[in-house]
Amino acid sequence: MEPWPRIVVHADMDAFYAAVEQLDDPSLRGKPVLVGPKSARGVVLTASYEARAYGVSSAMPVGAALRRCPDAIIVGPRFDRYQEISSQVMDTLADFSPRVEALSMDEAFVEMTGAGRLFGSPTQMGRKIKEAVRKVTRLNISVGVASTKYVAKVASAHDKPDGLTVVPADGARAWLAPLPVSRLWGAGRKTVPRLHALGLRTIGDVATADARVLGRLGSLGAHFSALANATDPRPVNRTRVARSIGSDRTLVADVSRREDIELHLRRASDRIGRRLRAKRYVAHGVRVRLRTNRFQMLTRQRKLRQGVDLGAELRVAAESLLDQFDDPGPFRLVGMAAFDLAEREGDRQLDLFEDRAARELEMTVDDLMHRFGGGVLMRARDLADWATVANEGVNLDYLETTGPEDA
Repeated sequence: MEPWPRIVVHADMDAFYAAVEQLDDPSLRGKPVLVGPKSARGVVLTASYEARAYGVSSAMPVGAALRRCPDAIIVGPRFDRYQEISSQVMDTLADFSPRVEALSMDEAFVEMTGAGRLFGSPTQMGRKIKEAVRKVTRLNISVGVASTKYVAKVASAHDKPDGLTVVPADGARAWLAPLPVSRLWGAGRKTVPRLHALGLRTIGDVATADARVLGRLGSLGAHFSALANATDPRPVNRTRVARSIGSDRTLVADVSRREDIELHLRRASDRIGRRLRAKRYVAHGVRVRLRTNRFQMLTRQRKLRQGVDLGAELRVAAESLLDQFDDPGPFRLVGMAAFDLAEREGDRQLDLFEDRAARELEMTVDDLMHRFGGGVLMRARDLADWATVANEGVNLDYLETTGPEDA
């Protein structure tokens, strides 16, 4: 076997949200668990492997999931708890290498090149990482080891759950060949049919395809050809800046009135502002998303003249975007995101015209929620309508750091 030119590990927690719920509540172990809202209107965030045996998957409507698995137990998400476990996982991975690139709360790349003297062969590295994560969290993690990020990521999903797949560099191209084109990074629901139309159904087909055929896919053709031939020179980045921080709410009842939409944007802006300040980010853009009851997603966004991290500033920008929507609704989802993020260096320099009282108020609320929990405070004007999403709707706060979107 040829020596490894590079060693990259991709570590991915198994059914992460559901696994945490089964860890904390022993009565859920061995049972089909869906993490998501207790409403047929919402979507499944994570399904346990017991539920997946019935064909249930993430992003599936809860109603459809329950039809496939009537005995499934629905558990509301607890993102603070997931973040706590995620931090333990990332700290554990950092014990193996200073170069850890987190992709989300439950998966990361680890650069292990040159670590053989400390941790042994690539297979031994993978085993030790799995053992260390299990010891700290009592949860299983699947690990892929390869010479490129792409192959390592595909390998980690190859033998889930609790898998370890090692793909040497000199065998990577052959290992990828029989896999379906859907496993190519960037080939999603829109692109896969285009590949099939060109007669390309496996990664091996793409690896040997004529450049003129792949050229019909534009720049994606060269990208897919490189991946199919196990070529991926991208480094493991020690730090990764988020692309956006967002908050989506699928509502118990559809809304049409502007004041009802503004209610949910106000709540979202408060949450996003707190998360921006906690992560020491400022946002240079705001995006609003509305999904109609016909399941059409509408999006409007705008750039800001300077970086902001206050909920009040985000709210004003978001509400100004409502004038650009020409669909009267009704809407079943109201979402908002802060994008074009930058890390804040040192103390934030205040704008000459910034409302200092607003900043002091939001910082005080940050402190109270940190000390006493997220439910300690709420706006008096929101009291009457709090139940519209708090217990039954989909409350999805996210940090988006994913790769290129599907073409």
